[in-house]
Amino acid sequence: MEKQKQIIELDDIKLLVDSFYGKVREDELLAPIFNNRIGEKWPEHMEKMYRFWQTVLLGEHTYYGSPFVPHAQLPVDKKHFNQWMALFNQTIDEHFRGDKAEEARWRAGKMAEMFHYKIEFYRNNPKKRIL
Repeated sequence: MEKQKQIIELDDIKLLVDSFYGKVREDELLAPIFNNRIGEKWPEHMEKMYRFWQTVLLGEHTYYGSPFVPHAQLPVDKKHFNQWMALFNQTIDEHFRGDKAEEARWRAGKMAEMFHYKIEFYRNNPKKRIL
């Protein structure tokens, strides 16, 4: 195992995102959903994820957009979010340490929780417009 490092620059963000989505793309539960939705657009998705985490963790504002909307209609439930978090935490544990690593873990957890509740809300209230 490589030495754990701090998240301090864009290359660290790329390592996080590449390692994490490498796991997602191979995961029995998550791969079919992600691969079906993203298809041949993985390079674009990865670039967007680099910008998102660069903005969130490094304070370098390169991401613009609304992260929830593309996820609103995904066929996912609590078990999918639990697996997503397990893979994310595994990636952090394998590669990173320090305050930014813990912030990434915390932010991913909050995002997963929010996305799960919002997806359930819109699924149970189909007449509501997704914002």
